[in-house]
Amino acid sequence: MERDVLISGPGSQVGDEVHSAVSWAAILAGAVATVALSFVLLTLAAGLGFTLASPWPGAKPSLSTFTPLLGAGMVTVQVLSCALGGYLAGRLRTKWLNVHSHEVFFRDTAHGLLVWAVSTLLGVVLSMVALSAPVERVGLVAATARDANIAAQFSFFLAFGLLLSAFVASVAAAMGGLRRDEMHAKYRA
Repeated sequence: MERDVLISGPGSQVGDEVHSAVSWAAILAGAVATVALSFVLLTLAAGLGFTLASPWPGAKPSLSTFTPLLGAGMVTVQVLSCALGGYLAGRLRTKWLNVHSHEVFFRDTAHGLLVWAVSTLLGVVLSMVALSAPVERVGLVAATARDANIAAQFSFFLAFGLLLSAFVASVAAAMGGLRRDEMHAKYRA
């Protein structure tokens, strides 16, 4: 269902918006899709042997098994998941009337960035719940130079993936919004 909201009356300009430009329903839908696809892709990666956890029952997850290939896989999962979530947010948002195309583009990219932020927070909360057992801490002083190098690589890939996925989610939301507006113009005109 679509909602196009305008105010018109004494003392108001036609086109003033009564509601926020942020469509939280679209953002939450995109964030849920992002987290769900991340889970599916991480499960697939684990099935292919890319995992930080030991295959032995009762063993703690460890960064000692981290490799650059695993880091590249993490970045890929983040980017693909955020692309889906951002695109969904752009397509699901409400149509803004009497708004300049530059403002629409900005709002769509902001929706993508918010999808990324909400899904990242959800992912952190879910990870903390899932890993509530004692886990090897990255922030502790490394016992060896190798451990410090692995922790640095892990942090680099995680940060790179987060930054890239934020950008991709924003661009995907802008593309989704553009597509939504094209479809709206095509079938409403």
